[in-house]
Amino acid sequence: MNKTILKTVFLLLALGGLLIIPRYLESPYALHIMILLFLSVAQGQSWNILGGYAGQHSVGHAAYFGVGAYTTMMLMHTKQIPPWVGVWAGMVAVVVVALIIGSICFRLRGPYFVLASIAVAEIMRLSAINLTTLTNGAEGILATELPAFKIGATVITDFLTKVPFYYLGLFLALFTIVLTLWIQHSKLGYFLQAIREDQDAAHSLGINIAFYKNVALVISAVLTSLTGSFYGIYVGFVDPPTVLGLDVSVQIMLICIIGGMGTLWGPVLGALILVPLSEALRSNMVTDLLVKVGMVSADSKIGIFLKENLSHAHVLLYGILVVVVILFMPDGLMGFVKKMAARQKREAV
Repeated sequence: MNKTILKTVFLLLALGGLLIIPRYLESPYALHIMILLFLSVAQGQSWNILGGYAGQHSVGHAAYFGVGAYTTMMLMHTKQIPPWVGVWAGMVAVVVVALIIGSICFRLRGPYFVLASIAVAEIMRLSAINLTTLTNGAEGILATELPAFKIGATVITDFLTKVPFYYLGLFLALFTIVLTLWIQHSKLGYFLQAIREDQDAAHSLGINIAFYKNVALVISAVLTSLTGSFYGIYVGFVDPPTVLGLDVSVQIMLICIIGGMGTLWGPVLGALILVPLSEALRSNMVTDLLVKVGMVSADSKIGIFLKENLSHAHVLLYGILVVVVILFMPDGLMGFVKKMAARQKREAV
């Protein structure tokens, strides 16, 4: 049996396992972790199209995430428009925002583009704080009740449990993976990779640099907007720091940097590492484990210090992970795995 068939069988089995998990997994917290994992995969794949394949390292994707989240939540809160309708409005809004941003920021290269993307996200955050009539300012928008999803008079789901969100998150993650796979093997993907490797050389070959950068940005922004809308619907609350903060952009970018930029499975691997690690720190599971195995005492100064501070250390850990990856695995974990596999193949020969 060749490798392609084995990979296909493995992927189908994995997909089948993911589809039946909610039937056997009763813990709401475990489902919550899976939903966050799917969301992170979709975020990473969205950024990967622009940052990984086109080589435009945006640190301002919180702008698109926030536009999607705020548009959906504002329409639901003020106009009572169901979120599955508001999602489309968020996508339209983010296309307009992306085209405006692209027309300005793509005049810049390298670190100047990175700084411009950060500035754009910060402008969006400050706008959300000050435009109180639209966004409710720093207080944010709270959705107390999510309407049931109906087709005609038939109720498809009422969103009273986490199971509908699980399947929505799974669909979103799979959609972004399939779209990335298509782009990777399409003419658009080849053009984006040519731009990433050498913009001047790509231009000399007749590739319209500005056009294809903007195409990549629009696709990436629309997908990120979808993740923002999903986040707003799932959590039921949005405010400027939560959906427009710089740490949102950094976390989206880190998923790809750690997993491997410009690869299909890099964002999946990055999400599999970052989400459980982040949740373990935030819920003090690491401290509880250290106490349980007897490494520290819960009543000692070290135990108390870890319990009070380790839950806020996920950003510090992200920084450490980035340094380690850049120093020892510059192509991310996927690149490291590929190098090790190639080395073992050479040694076997």
